[in-house]
Parts: sequence; structure tokens; C-alpha cells
Amino acid sequence: MSFGGHAARDTPAAPPDARPGRSCPASYRYPPRVFDRAPDVVAGTVYAIGGLYGNVEALMAIEALAARERGPVRLVFNGDFHWFDVRLEDFVAIDGGAFAHTVLRGNVETEIAAEESGAGCGCAYPADVSDAEVQRSNEILARLREAARGMPAVRARLGELPMHLVARVGDARVGIVHGDATSLAGWGFAHDRLANPQHARWLENAFRDAKVDVFASSHTCLPALHALAVDGAARVVVNNGAAGMPNFAGRRHGIVTRIGTAPFAGPESLYGVEVAGVHVEALRVDYDHERWLARFLASWPAGSAGHASYHRRITEGPRFAAPAGTR
Repeated sequence: MSFGGHAARDTPAAPPDARPGRSCPASYRYPPRVFDRAPDVVAGTVYAIGGLYGNVEALMAIEALAARERGPVRLVFNGDFHWFDVRLEDFVAIDGGAFAHTVLRGNVETEIAAEESGAGCGCAYPADVSDAEVQRSNEILARLREAARGMPAVRARLGELPMHLVARVGDARVGIVHGDATSLAGWGFAHDRLANPQHARWLENAFRDAKVDVFASSHTCLPALHALAVDGAARVVVNNGAAGMPNFAGRRHGIVTRIGTAPFAGPESLYGVEVAGVHVEALRVDYDHERWLARFLASWPAGSAGHASYHRRITEGPRFAAPAGTR
């Protein structure tokens, strides 16, 4: 099973682009074998919540969704929970909400914590993202860092967060990351790369070294689900896209990844697959769109970098169709 789009950018023909927003520091990198370790988390149900992007309403909706579960849920915020929350009250609400649970850092949190490193937003955007889009992301990050400058303890705490986590859910081992199996800002789990047969060897080797059954990621801001066999065993990569923004054209909900020993009992389950005895599902996050839009516009009015890059997606969804069978 796989859904995704066009040809992948697996091996760039040109040398790596070192411009801010196109590159990331060497400290972002790690080998897949780091996941071959004892689990950091043992739970019957885990939510991987990537790309909350400062959406306070989505945070409340996710907590309400988890409260409906029949048993305990471990919420893991796997990076980029900050982004649009440049107002102090929003930043504090998002930071406190995330740190009430298990937290990993994404490129956003890493760059908020540091002074300008030359990496810009740290997104490591691929070539098909426009220079204008990259520049606006750099501007958003700079404004967010400035908003956090008066909170040195908060910035230090963000910088100390881990980049990855290993969870055991039932008998399944799950590697939770922000980017991919080798980098905090890696695009190896993007929907188009997963759909490209030329990417298969990299993916198989990552699973062999990591010794996990599932990789759960975010970062690329579009969802993906890809099932494969590695040495005869079923494996899955799941990318929740964005918890705090629409993920499909014409829809206004976020997505979180749920991994549980039992399936989710509710209409929010969009699609999923079973692997190693656990259910890997994408859950719809039905946040209060009107309240979120008003909050967004208060910080990012027309003419701002945030508005230029994201207002249309927030109101209409991205130009990315929901796969067939999505509920």
C-alpha cells in the first residue's frame, strides 16, 4: 500500500544547496542504527503529532480526541509544534501543552533555540520549492526566534530535546522522528519519494539498520502511508503531514498518526494498515477553523510572510488530493 504523487528527488544532480532554508547543519544527522536500542516509551496506544505549527485550537482538539480513547494514550509531539505562534500568549500555550506530554524537536524548535546558524528555518527544502517560499519560511522563523528571545530558559529547553524516539506498542517497535531515518530535516519519508521505486533500497536499508517495524514522521507537511516488505517482513512508513493545518484539497482538518494494539473506535479514522500486530491509522483533527483562522490573522495579516505562504492552505487545503478510500 502506498499513496503519493510524482517522481521523487532521491539523488540530486546538482551539488547540495547551502543557502539558508535549503540546507541544515551536520548536527541534524544521525545513522538509522540509533533506533536499534531499548524503547524509550512503552504504551498500548501512541499518537505521533507532527506539525502542530502553533495551532492552539488543534492542540485542544487532539487532547479531546485522546480523552475519548478506551485506555491510556501516550502523546508524542514529534517536532514543529511551534511556527505561527509569535504572540506570547499563543507561544506559551503551545509550549506548555506540548511539554505536558512527550516531546521531540523539529527543525523549528532547533532553530528557535539557537542563534542564526546559516540554516535559516532549517527545513532543507528540495529544489521544487520556490526561492520565494524558502525566503518566507526563513522570515517566519526569524520572527518566531525574536518572539522567544525573552525566554532563555524556554529556548534552552527546546534545544535540549531529542531528535528521535523508539516506542514499543504491543510487539511492534516504532521509530518516531521529525524528518526521516537519517536526518531531523530529511525528506526521505516524503510522499513522492516513498512512491518512487528508486528509493526502495535506501528505505529497506534504513529498516534493516533501525530494526523497527514502523517509522512515524512529519516534516514534509503532506501525509503519506507506505507499506513494504523487508526481508520478508512487513514494514510501514507513516507521515501525518500536519496536525495543525489542512492536508488535503477542500478539507479543513489536521492529521495525527495513531499506533495502537486495538483500532480506533470513532469516525475520525481516515485510513490505516495493520503491521506487526498493531494498527497504524491517520486520525482527523477537527479543530475550530474559525477561531484558528482569527488567531492566525491576528499574527499574520495580509502582506506578511505567514499569510503569503499559508493563508490559502489554511482556508482551502493544499493542492493535494485525498487518496481513494479516505474516509
